[in-house]
Amino acid sequence: MESYAEYARNLIGLWAVVDPIGAVPLFIGLMPHATAEERRRTARHSAIAVAIILVGAMFAGAPILSLFGISIPAFRVGGGVLILLMALEMLKANHGRARHTEEEDAEALEADSIAVVPLAIPLMAGPGAISLVIVTANHAKDWVDIGALILNCLITAFSVWVCLRLASTIRRMLGATGINIAMRVMGMILTAIGVELITTGFKELFPGLIR
Repeated sequence: MESYAEYARNLIGLWAVVDPIGAVPLFIGLMPHATAEERRRTARHSAIAVAIILVGAMFAGAPILSLFGISIPAFRVGGGVLILLMALEMLKANHGRARHTEEEDAEALEADSIAVVPLAIPLMAGPGAISLVIVTANHAKDWVDIGALILNCLITAFSVWVCLRLASTIRRMLGATGINIAMRVMGMILTAIGVELITTGFKELFPGLIR
């Protein structure tokens, strides 16, 4: 990686794909009768799960891809397509079925805890976030880069805890319109990230055709 600006761009991209603000309405909707303590505990456990999933994907992603014979350029194109589809849904103020489905939400209402499923995964640290982390980790040149990426994952997880911990306040301050606007802005950022991943992947796959 080149500079602190690159680290900052990676953090913004990761934060956009996790989109903790966009998770606030679902968090509230899935815990309609929960006490304040139960919501605090769920927020804490969700943040921890997001951190574990993202950091785990950093180290386990490349070996798993190698095991299945999947190249990083091909995975970059696939991840870019997935992120682009998610971004298009977010531009419509909708998370889409790539993040969660109605069936999963209905099952979550009957579960003892929603902290890990569906909140942490697949809603926030889902396929899009995992893909982005794996692709980004592939660019790491040394342990400084690795440390910066881990820090980005932890900062993102901390923001998840803050947003879920203050879910009622955020919902009251922003309202449905404000949350939808924030989701659309994140969708615009993700659109650019998805396009960049796709074009970079194609350049690596077909160096003689695309320059």
